[in-house]
Amino acid sequence: MKITGSHLIVQALRVEGIDQIFTLAGDHTLHLMDVMAEEGFKFIDTRHEQAAVDMANAWGRITGSPGISMFTSPGHVNAIPGLALAYHMESPVINITGSAAQNQLGQGIAQQEIDQVGMAKPITKESWFISDPYRIPEYFARAFRTALTGRRGPIHLTIPVDVQSAEVDTSRVHFDPPEVYRRSGQVMGDPILVTEAIELLQSAQRPMVLAGNATDSVNREDLQRFLEITQLPLFTEEIARGLVPDSHPYCFGFADGRVNLVSRRLDEADVVLLLGKKLDFTISFGGPPTLAADVRIIQVDPSVDQIGLSRSVDVGILGDVGAVVKQLAQEAEGYRWNEPAIVEELRSTRDAQEQDLDSRAAPSTPLHAMSVHKHLRSLLGENDCLIFEGSDFSFYGTPYYPSLRPRRWFTNSTLGMIGWGVSYGVGAQAALPQSKVVVLTGDGAFGFSAMELDTAVRHNLPVVIVIGNDSVWGIDYHQQVQLFGKSVATELLPTRYDKVAEALGAHSEYVEEAHQLRGALERALASDKPALVNVQIQANPSPLTEYIIERKTAFTGK
Repeated sequence: MKITGSHLIVQALRVEGIDQIFTLAGDHTLHLMDVMAEEGFKFIDTRHEQAAVDMANAWGRITGSPGISMFTSPGHVNAIPGLALAYHMESPVINITGSAAQNQLGQGIAQQEIDQVGMAKPITKESWFISDPYRIPEYFARAFRTALTGRRGPIHLTIPVDVQSAEVDTSRVHFDPPEVYRRSGQVMGDPILVTEAIELLQSAQRPMVLAGNATDSVNREDLQRFLEITQLPLFTEEIARGLVPDSHPYCFGFADGRVNLVSRRLDEADVVLLLGKKLDFTISFGGPPTLAADVRIIQVDPSVDQIGLSRSVDVGILGDVGAVVKQLAQEAEGYRWNEPAIVEELRSTRDAQEQDLDSRAAPSTPLHAMSVHKHLRSLLGENDCLIFEGSDFSFYGTPYYPSLRPRRWFTNSTLGMIGWGVSYGVGAQAALPQSKVVVLTGDGAFGFSAMELDTAVRHNLPVVIVIGNDSVWGIDYHQQVQLFGKSVATELLPTRYDKVAEALGAHSEYVEEAHQLRGALERALASDKPALVNVQIQANPSPLTEYIIERKTAFTGK
């Protein structure tokens, strides 16, 4: 029987249970798209290729199964920022790009010819060119295995049009099931090192735990058991948010000390256990000011390259974090533990921070960002999903909204990119049809991907977007004014983005006064359609911006 390379791609995706594609149509993927449509695949077609990758990123991060993005050669250029964000977020994404036929490549410039593999290589785990249709099963098996093994991340595949349309003999094609080409089970840590880690934690006066991005393999029950045995305080970030709910007595919320005053007290720890957390800039590469100069570090990671990368660690355990957490809990049961005194101090700091944020929510015109967050928080449930775009408005919310379930609470990761929030929210809504998905964004960031509201409307994805509209590029504006005495190219207009949303077919609300706010939020959440709430707010520096200004002032002495 004769079929085509495109049919093999369809089979390779079907083996993994995938039939959802995020795409923007283009010449070099038309054959593949036609076959996918005939085979019953579902498409969410976007208004920009970066948005397609952002949606696939959200899908992969929430479902645990790689999100699939697909477009043509020029679209690959537009997709690069999305791949960079997925790489920083360590999200499983498989990005498929078509290209001109192989017999045209390398002859000057073929139609839309660029080095797609080379462009993607620095911002993906792997980037490959498939030159032979009979190798499609092999490459897709490698792509899924690589995307989901160790620290997760995006994969790029360039598949030229001649490979897509080539006829193949099915008698020469074999597909293995995922359990054959992807490992099952978890890699345990060295038992001797596990014992050393527990003994070090046992001897500490102010031990703390920080769970990061390589915790996909961790079961909530295992980590909670470890905390309840040891009574150690936990901070979480990225994919670990909600792994233990912030309502748990030993979980103290978002690990970013720039916005969460509680996690800023990590600098008092004498021993820190890093679970799937890199020694990166967010913790000052393992030293001051985030951590004490003499802190002792236990690092658990699935990647040998990350252990002790930026500084030496006292105990480094290579293994799947989920397996090692289970080992740590079992080993800890053989010791007697008392709640460290620092735990009660952290609770006091958390209560004081909450009171401070609540106090900023007093009625005013324009509204303070915290007025929006205070009302919205009371309207959301445990199963709802929050996306915090990179903006002053959003960063007021990150220490305020608890994360209660895994894969429901997302920030812009270590890249610090803005402009991804709306499209990420659309992808999250596709992955969570029974949940409310709310994107918190600033007016500047919203402009990057505003037209993806049209995508949400066309595909009936009722994501709710709340804009804190302060008419400035806030994080940079406040730095300019406070550090340099004037603003430069950081002011915007009080644009009626709600009217843009209305024109695109979404539900829209405009809020100027305090008495309008709660009703607008309630109507948007109840509309059962894509919705946008445009709230005029004060231009106030968020806790993040205040921290940045404080650090820069301390550094320069001005």
